[in-house]
Amino acid sequence: MTTLDHCQELDAKDPLRTLKDQFILPPGVIYLDGNSLGVLPKATAARVAEVVTQEWGVGLIRSWNTAGWFESPQKAGNKIAKLIGANAGEVVATDTTSINLYKVLSAALNIAAADSPTRKLIVSERSNFPTDLYIAEALCQERGYTLKLVEPDEIAASLTADVAILMLTHVNYRTGSMHDMATVTQAAHAASILTVWDLAHSAGAVPVDLTSAKADFAIGCGYKYLNGGPGAPAFVWVNTKHTERFWQPLAGWWGHATPFEFTPDYRPAPGVNRYLCGTQPIINMAALDCGLDVYMAAEAFGGMAALRIKSLALTDLFIELVQERCVGFGIGLATPLAHAQRGSQVCLTREHGAGLEGSSGAFAIVQALIARGVIGDYRVGDGLAHKDIMRFGFTPLYIGFEDVWHAVEHLRQVLVSEEWKRPEFNQKHAVT
Repeated sequence: MTTLDHCQELDAKDPLRTLKDQFILPPGVIYLDGNSLGVLPKATAARVAEVVTQEWGVGLIRSWNTAGWFESPQKAGNKIAKLIGANAGEVVATDTTSINLYKVLSAALNIAAADSPTRKLIVSERSNFPTDLYIAEALCQERGYTLKLVEPDEIAASLTADVAILMLTHVNYRTGSMHDMATVTQAAHAASILTVWDLAHSAGAVPVDLTSAKADFAIGCGYKYLNGGPGAPAFVWVNTKHTERFWQPLAGWWGHATPFEFTPDYRPAPGVNRYLCGTQPIINMAALDCGLDVYMAAEAFGGMAALRIKSLALTDLFIELVQERCVGFGIGLATPLAHAQRGSQVCLTREHGAGLEGSSGAFAIVQALIARGVIGDYRVGDGLAHKDIMRFGFTPLYIGFEDVWHAVEHLRQVLVSEEWKRPEFNQKHAVT
């Protein structure tokens, strides 16, 4: 049986432990929600202040040139490229995940219409992140396509001759289950189907190799594991064989080949730069750059490979301790045990009927944990097949093994004492 002393020994031996010093973590908080919003790097506040007071305040419009504002999407994109198996010049940081998905899915539909005009289906998981499904649904209505939703074990059989695009999130936001990107992409390509990957829960969390997988399009988020701050710019990657085949639909001036010539006609920039649109949010871009710099520092410790080893050790420990110490309270596991199928989060379930008024009580348990300083989050169940989810993200940059021990101990105490039944923990707010 694992002990607190053993967890402390693991922390003492952890070669990545010093990376935690690059973040601001409130005292008394165990932050297990980096899969929703990353923590604040220590460098960010000063860097943002410099952008505001010096580059904007003093440099004014000159800073587009003198401070490198104009190149910031490419600068951040090149750092992200190192985390997702892309090459320099193939990624830009820009806009939001939803907007970027609209861009790449539109471009993919254009390619599919040109190459295989009879294919009229987009296939995705029923449990995919809702914004992905909403964007796809809107484009289907606009273009005369149909969105077909399947379960994970139905994906292979769904790759039929009438499918144009397979759109998947690499790591499922609800369960933490991870697809084998290379295998799935190969199967899709064997059926002449394009792939669109959402890396929102992958970039900075698990090793990704878009180039080796021969994926077609990918987008992702800057404010989760990349620690870019709330609303941080997202990113876009497009396989170089596709980048110049079509315009992306939001043909804004920042994606023009020469935006400051101010020509009335649109000429798309070469490569992925055409996936830019409007003027970039420079303050937010500077914050994202600070988050990415921590990953650049982590390269000295083995980079994503080392972070993955620690991530799996942390999630293994959490699962082991929950199964040892929280028996008999209706707690289940939604996240796969197999390492190859697991992202960097652990999702627990609770039986419906175990809570107040027939609910699962999962929401209230999470709220009670947050009150104790253990911050995770809750996702509502999706029908009878998908129980309510308590999500816990493990970011190896700043989470240690002793943190895992104390988090599970707090969970055990919340369950044993039934403090989650208190009224204040059963009041839902706009964000859960």
